[in-house]
Amino acid sequence: MSDSILVQDHGHWHEITLNRPDRLNSFNDAMHVALRAAIEGARDNGARAILLTGAGRGFCAGQDLGDRDPSKMDGPPDLSKTILKWYAPLIRLIRSLEFPVICAVNGVAAGAGANIALACDIVLAATSAKFIQSFARVGLVPDAGGSFALPHLLGEARAKGLALTAMPLPATQAAEWGLIWKAIPDADLMAEARTMAANMAQGPTVGLGLTKMAIQSAATNTLDQQLELEAQYQKICGENSDYAEGVSAFLGKRAPVFTGPKS
Repeated sequence: MSDSILVQDHGHWHEITLNRPDRLNSFNDAMHVALRAAIEGARDNGARAILLTGAGRGFCAGQDLGDRDPSKMDGPPDLSKTILKWYAPLIRLIRSLEFPVICAVNGVAAGAGANIALACDIVLAATSAKFIQSFARVGLVPDAGGSFALPHLLGEARAKGLALTAMPLPATQAAEWGLIWKAIPDADLMAEARTMAANMAQGPTVGLGLTKMAIQSAATNTLDQQLELEAQYQKICGENSDYAEGVSAFLGKRAPVFTGPKS
């Protein structure tokens, strides 16, 4: 695996760090390959939560534009290939994982970096962090799911405001607007994020994973479709051993010991 991605295996949860701090953790092709391998490796090795963060003073500045500089090419680049090969599969992978993905935004999150963070299930950000839809500065449209996430999370007016102006949005305001879950003092960010990841990894993974899927489906489902989906998912949860353990622990006034996706 490329050293542009660092992985710490904590057993039931993995901490994955974007590690190109000299480039504000901007993406090149090797980093894409390594990140996808790290996420898929966590999934395939039975992880029940992932914590994604960045090294150095920023979370991620998006695409490394040095790799997409038209002045160094024979003709204009076909940027759709970059999206279809790298960013779209990454967003789909994060959203499809049947367990929580927590993102700890430790500094600036710009362009695709901001939208990769927004694809995660819970976003915690240092109070010094900023979210920037920087695409407008270089004549592009929001990608990595940004044109989907922004209006769904914020509404059309705020989505257009951020996308058309590339205005930096401070973490505290992002939390107030509902773009992220919480802004946390810089010194406390990683401790709180790691505690959350560890707690979720000990939780009822099937129920948490299906909760994630149900909420994501609500963006396009009708109410009737969502009610049917809830019934289907609740049947799966009820047949899983974690439900029996949760009820037993509640009635016995003890802490539950969940075992994850086992029948």
